[in-house]
Amino acid sequence: MTDPVGKIPSELDQLPDRDTEETAEWAASLDAVTKAAGPHRAAYLMRRTLQHAEGAGLALPKLLETDYVNTIPTSAEPVIDGDEEMERKITAWNRWNAAAMVTRGAKHGVGGHIATFASAAWLYETGFNHFFKGKDAEDAPGSGDQLYIQGHASPGIYARAFLDGRLDESHLDNFRQESGGNGLPSYPHPRRLPWLWEFPTVSMGLGPLSAIYQARFNRYLTNRGIKDVSASHVWAFLGDGEMDEPESTAALALASREGLDNLTFVINCNLQRLDGPVRANFKIVQELEAQFRGAGWNVVKTLWGNAWDELFALDTTGALVRRLREVPDAQVQTYQTRDAAYIREDFFGKEPALVEMAKLLSDDKILECFHLSRGGHEPRKVYAAYKAALEFKGAPTVILAQTVKGFTLGEGFASKNANHQMKKLSTDEFKQMRDLLELPISDAQFVDGVVPYGHPGADSPEVRYLQERRAALGGPAPARRVHPVAPLPAPAEKAFTAFDKGSGAQSVATTMAFVRLVKDLVRDKETGKRWVPIVPDEARTFGMESLFPSLGIYSPKGQTYEPVDRDQLMYYKEAVNGQILNEGITEAGSMADFIAASTAYSTHGETMIPFYIFYSMFGWQRTADQMWQLGDQLGRGFLVGATAGRTTLTGEGLQHADGHSPVIAATNPAALTYDPAFAYEVAAIVKEGLRRMYGEPAEGEDQDVFYYLTVYNEPMPQPAKPGHAGVDEGIVKGLYRFNTAESAGLELPANASRIQLLASGTAIHWALEAQKLLAAEWGVAADVWSATSWTELRRDALEADAALLRGEERVPYVRRALEGVDSPVLAVSDYMRQVPDQIAQWVEQDWTSLGADGFGLSDTRDAARRHFGVDAQSIVVASLAQLARRGEVQATAVKEARERYGL
Repeated sequence: MTDPVGKIPSELDQLPDRDTEETAEWAASLDAVTKAAGPHRAAYLMRRTLQHAEGAGLALPKLLETDYVNTIPTSAEPVIDGDEEMERKITAWNRWNAAAMVTRGAKHGVGGHIATFASAAWLYETGFNHFFKGKDAEDAPGSGDQLYIQGHASPGIYARAFLDGRLDESHLDNFRQESGGNGLPSYPHPRRLPWLWEFPTVSMGLGPLSAIYQARFNRYLTNRGIKDVSASHVWAFLGDGEMDEPESTAALALASREGLDNLTFVINCNLQRLDGPVRANFKIVQELEAQFRGAGWNVVKTLWGNAWDELFALDTTGALVRRLREVPDAQVQTYQTRDAAYIREDFFGKEPALVEMAKLLSDDKILECFHLSRGGHEPRKVYAAYKAALEFKGAPTVILAQTVKGFTLGEGFASKNANHQMKKLSTDEFKQMRDLLELPISDAQFVDGVVPYGHPGADSPEVRYLQERRAALGGPAPARRVHPVAPLPAPAEKAFTAFDKGSGAQSVATTMAFVRLVKDLVRDKETGKRWVPIVPDEARTFGMESLFPSLGIYSPKGQTYEPVDRDQLMYYKEAVNGQILNEGITEAGSMADFIAASTAYSTHGETMIPFYIFYSMFGWQRTADQMWQLGDQLGRGFLVGATAGRTTLTGEGLQHADGHSPVIAATNPAALTYDPAFAYEVAAIVKEGLRRMYGEPAEGEDQDVFYYLTVYNEPMPQPAKPGHAGVDEGIVKGLYRFNTAESAGLELPANASRIQLLASGTAIHWALEAQKLLAAEWGVAADVWSATSWTELRRDALEADAALLRGEERVPYVRRALEGVDSPVLAVSDYMRQVPDQIAQWVEQDWTSLGADGFGLSDTRDAARRHFGVDAQSIVVASLAQLARRGEVQATAVKEARERYGL
């Protein structure tokens, strides 16, 4: 009797075998087949057995790789519901115009990509003609499907919009030439072309990540009863080289874990990235198959065209399949460019069975298979894959479609390593392409060597067919639509005014003030349900656990267990209709959530109010690219950088101490960056943000912005809101006077020297302490100003400068706020000095600044502030030094102060 497990230890050894004899018989049968028919036959039988077991519902681990063949055989392909010849003509026109547009633009040096769409044309056309729902789809009104178009394929999408009448020749001739106002952006940029593009995708890797979270957010909207979008499907078109980006595969497990069968990835496997083969010595399709299968996805491989069916039918020994699996991608690419003799020798010459097979094949047949016949270039195979993806339930689907990069563009392009950088075709190459595509374009239409655009006519059968297919699917696609929805009503005023009286003797961190504000806002009858709290597994750090039982944490499975803290008031509550998105330790995933929620007003016609709270250090620093994506996608909402500042997070050290997030945020034109010091400022900024983004914006005011607020975990007494004029305007504009030395009740000598202390965030508390020290110990009067936004002050000043160039008289707000002040200014921040120095050139008074430049460090707050020279005593010394330079205090006072304070 053969040992069923041989000499290799197995996890099955620890489980009881109730019938060892039966187990041995199965093993013996496998040994016999291996001996009699060979190992390949034995492996085939085992895989057939596993396949049968899976079909019978037996719980067995899946194989991570299958043979290098199509998942769906030709015999199982459904008939296309449409006119295949008409679709071929439409695709030919789109191929032509995409190449013509980029080539015509090349004379201006603006670039463009031709080869990507050439390889993926049928992947898009099949979807547009049969699968992609528009915004007016009957079962997905206002939503349709969400299409994440591969950025480098944008010329093909423009070409299709030209064919259906949404663009004209003047648009195409302004590809990548936008400054005149009538151009087309290089890639999918909603902010640049907001009626067409919904999702920016060309920062590679962000498209697939966002697509997963968009599909997940669709389920969130449905499960929460906001809107039933269960009929919407998310399609993400990706490149095989793009899958190297870590973001591309970061959320695969989430998609399968939550059963997102409303999501399909279509990966264009043309085997090439920007400089050469994706996996020169390996096989990218097999690698991706294993990766997706291992993550729990349904995988559909669409590799070979119909021409290969004859070869597979001849493969009675399995030699062809074995050879296809062992040939590396770079060699497949080489076959595409070589003659039949080379392929006979190098591919078929490796095994006797293949040599015999090749004798049955003509040279034309070999060239057809290796040069032309790819699954991604045959609409029936693409149609079958898409239909299978929509019919599969319980998991997302990835379609691995093999194509040739540069297909139909001629020998100079197809499979060439440099084709990603090739921006134009010659006139002769265009004429060859015309003949190949059978387009009615005459030689006479090439005037002065300029390639003409091609169009069959607005009333042609091709255009009518295209428009009829889109009408049946719910209208044009891609398309972005901002639905005419009424502004959200403003929440009750008491939610905001609750902070005006201050906290008295109680110390409250601004983080807690923000959480308290949100708790009140989510209770609002009109708008409360539209808040989307997002947190990356740090809710307890930010004091948000009180929201768990009242709002619930979103989970499509609900809560299938009894939480360990169920007997506590603030227990961990998950629910199908939960409102909180607690994403685990993933800032990238949380940002993708935020982007989906922040653009629901356009994607689904439902206004949502997301706020994403995170360690400030790990927001902009780690995911700033997604903040740019957010701005491009015209998202609205509140980003909240908690535990902000370089010195407020004790004990965490170099990498956790944020001294620069406002600098990074300032680079994003869509981000309104605030560093509030007090609870009432937080409330005022949120109130203003709700008005601007979701209420009634003022004339000329951009609604498509988002707010970045920094909040602090350091408990401090929260003062009452000052009652003097200009406070509310100053909070929003970025600067107001909090108090004067006199209003603070400080005793001062007559004709005391005076200084203005401008501080933001937690630094204002050091400035207030310094104000007292300056008065009590040095007889200096200091007025304290709260600089809620250095960045907004700078932007206002830049706009004023621009207005002056136009001949308009305009004074920057910061200059108006400080008008009449004849004393020097010292700006203080818990961030690097670059943050307050943003406004220095517009301040007419003598200017200097203090900030926390350098790496962070672990220590107490007091020690850290002394280290960076931003504590109260350091502010005093800096103030005295500034006054001494002006001759307003004795120079010896500076030295005396340094010695007194141990600086």
